[in-house]
Amino acid sequence: MQEQLAARFEADRDHLRAVAYRMLGSASEAEDALQEAWLRFARSDTGEVENLTGWLTTVVARVCLTMLRARSRREEPVESLPEPAAAGGPEDETVLADSVGLALLVVLDTLAPAERLAFVLHDLFAVPFDEIAPVVGRTPAATRQLASRARRRVRGADTPGGPVARRREVVRAFLAASRGGDFTGLVALLDPDATLRSDDVAVRMGGNREVVGADAVARDFSGRARDARPALLDGLPGAVWAPRGKVRVAVRFTFDGDTVTGLELLADPDTVARLDIGIED
Repeated sequence: MQEQLAARFEADRDHLRAVAYRMLGSASEAEDALQEAWLRFARSDTGEVENLTGWLTTVVARVCLTMLRARSRREEPVESLPEPAAAGGPEDETVLADSVGLALLVVLDTLAPAERLAFVLHDLFAVPFDEIAPVVGRTPAATRQLASRARRRVRGADTPGGPVARRREVVRAFLAASRGGDFTGLVALLDPDATLRSDDVAVRMGGNREVVGADAVARDFSGRARDARPALLDGLPGAVWAPRGKVRVAVRFTFDGDTVTGLELLADPDTVARLDIGIED
């Protein structure tokens, strides 16, 4: 039985470590949180739990919240955040893979523990507010406000020349190149292995399910952004199609430095409704 529990926990370890790392900003503390979560899991009766990954995510979040609150009471600085490129073994690489970046981790460390938890779980891992609320001891509406307040703090860290500001300029340049049919300009902004993916609704609207490679993505997107506008999606640079002011499609960008590594077309109304969208001029 213990072996089965361990195997089930290991299946979610990478995801849980990613949650803990973003919550705590420390690889060693993230491992401590996972160890405590494992102990709680091993002692619990989870036979009736339908979504075990969600249950484990909540357990890790509770452990991290306790650690953050203890850290706040001590008023001790967090250990030096590891640079993503300095990851050592395979486990460290997994922790830092698809990282939100060192700059954002530094900003997150300025948030109150409950704000950080609400922002990380909802904005980075798409956990619904009604599931986060019991963890922070708030109503779903109050939890939404925590995340919104955190999101404003994160946006406030967007100083001139900072990573978010530079990426906003990259998005603007990408849209301009698309409007002008500038294939070379698009390719220059894309990682050689860049991907373009569309959700089911976007596919039904004519988008391709998946396009791989800078040349292919540039060809697919060339000329398509005539009516697209730059926007902040949950505080991060992106774009939207919003005829008559109603957002129909959102484009989520992912980056490596200032290079676009991926675009995701989101047209499902429920998905779009969950985004905090700020359309820019």
